[in-house]
Amino acid sequence: MILLAAGLLNRILGFVPRIALPRMIGAEGVGLIQLVYPFTIVLLTLIAGGIPLAVAKLVAEADSKHDQRAVSRILKIAVWLSLSISLVAAVICYGLSEFIATKIMTDSRVHAAFIVMIPVLPLVALSSVWRGYFQGKQNMIPTALSQTAETVFRIILTLLFAWMFLPYGLAMAAAGGVLGMVAGECAGLIVLWIQFARDRKKPSETLPEHANLMTKAAFGRGKSYLRELLNTAVPVTGSKMIGSLSYLLESILTVRSLTIAGIAAAGATAQYGALQGMVIPLLLLPGALTYSLAVSLVPSLSEAASRGDWATIHIRLHQSMRLAVVTGAPFVVLMGLLAGPICTLLYGNDSMADMLRWMAPLAIFLYMQAPLQAALQALNRPGTALFNTFAGAAIKLILIAQLATNPHFGILGAVIAISVNMVLVTLLHWISVARFTGFRMYPLDFLKITVAMIIMSAVALWIWNIDPLGQSSLNLVIASFVAIVIYLLLLILLKLIDRHDAARVPILGRLFLPRKPS
Repeated sequence: MILLAAGLLNRILGFVPRIALPRMIGAEGVGLIQLVYPFTIVLLTLIAGGIPLAVAKLVAEADSKHDQRAVSRILKIAVWLSLSISLVAAVICYGLSEFIATKIMTDSRVHAAFIVMIPVLPLVALSSVWRGYFQGKQNMIPTALSQTAETVFRIILTLLFAWMFLPYGLAMAAAGGVLGMVAGECAGLIVLWIQFARDRKKPSETLPEHANLMTKAAFGRGKSYLRELLNTAVPVTGSKMIGSLSYLLESILTVRSLTIAGIAAAGATAQYGALQGMVIPLLLLPGALTYSLAVSLVPSLSEAASRGDWATIHIRLHQSMRLAVVTGAPFVVLMGLLAGPICTLLYGNDSMADMLRWMAPLAIFLYMQAPLQAALQALNRPGTALFNTFAGAAIKLILIAQLATNPHFGILGAVIAISVNMVLVTLLHWISVARFTGFRMYPLDFLKITVAMIIMSAVALWIWNIDPLGQSSLNLVIASFVAIVIYLLLLILLKLIDRHDAARVPILGRLFLPRKPS
């Protein structure tokens, strides 16, 4: 819930530059930033893709034994490994920057933005290790604080730098936007460093004699910890790398396919910028919950699996999947039915509304994907997640090449390909988790959610169509608000959420606890 609160706040705040940047530098300028972003994601995945998970897992195991020397050793090895990879990658990127900008990213105007991006590599390398450390201790507050600080500074400085550099051309404005992202990451790292320094000053627990012997024996296990880190990090990094590489290839292939379909290069960049910079972020808004579920699931399921406690594993999986679907469903309804008004409100035009309308109904699969993938990783099945991700990425790229080159489909070809990928990877993950754990969702829950979605849809459309205030932004807000309230009441009526669920919410949850007799 802590990560959820931070995630929702960060995603809502994150829409400030998403809304302001297109109005400031246009879809084409956003497209230039989006061409740099996939390549950056590939590099960051290589540097820090699996290390937070590996650190969280090893720290959780050592912390459960009160083995603080092992925790320190794990941290030192992880920092050394991450920083070494990041510095090598930074040097290579700087040396090949001209080639990467002109040949790989297909648009020479991204060169300045790419150069500005390079300092983010060591920053993320270090912050990923510290986040893994706190997640292993099941302390989500430092991660939440650092993410919020990163988001706030990124928003302010991205807009400020883009505005300052805009008089020097669109390419420099895009570079300014990327510079704001780097500054935000630096702010997040400083917050993590402060939290880490405070945590290390806390007095450690007094250990029993046998535990002291264990810590002394573990102190010399540097190579063993490095091997354990790599055993967990490499498959996870491989799985994420497939997703990141497919994202990079998707950006290159989409722009080139649209060019083959007869769209000018600037128009292709603008259309891809609208898809990845405007539509996809809207779909990912409910992902704040699925991300928080995935992060908190790993130590919880790892601990239960080490005890052979399959009942707890089933309970945690069911809770996570139900929450992912329940919270994603109202977003699916509103984005599917009111795509045009939403895009007009946020971006000043509805040219990308058809893309959002196509993708919204299938986004529910995307929200279920993160908890399922986290479950596979926590249960020591990262290779299975790797294969599933690879299969989905391959199908997506093939479909983009086939459909986006067709003038009849154009950018909708890429939309169809990405949608198929979301559904396929989620189904493969689901089948894998069910096979390994025997986990089954309750069909009645899905039926209840479907009923709630249908009634919510009717309410939203009714308010929008009777047009009490004119089809304005205020009318959109009222229709959405009333529909969500109806949806929440239906969740309670259909017993999809109850007092026990509400009682788990921090601070507010105590209101739902039964009162003790005086």
